[in-house]
Amino acid sequence: MNKTDLIDAMAEHAGITKAAAKKALECALIEIEGALQKGNRVSLVGFGSWSVSKRAA
Repeated sequence: MNKTDLIDAMAEHAGITKAAAKKALECALIEIEGALQKGNRVSLVGFGSWSVSKRAA
């Protein structure tokens, strides 16, 4: 599944337009990215968790 597939599925399941689903997904991704950039951990129960860690190059 790619981003377009996810947008299509979101629109169908939520009964909204693809444009609205795209905006919702983009907003969610912006918020997740912002939290990670601030060093916060992001956790969506039942889905996954993300955090930034430093590793040697």
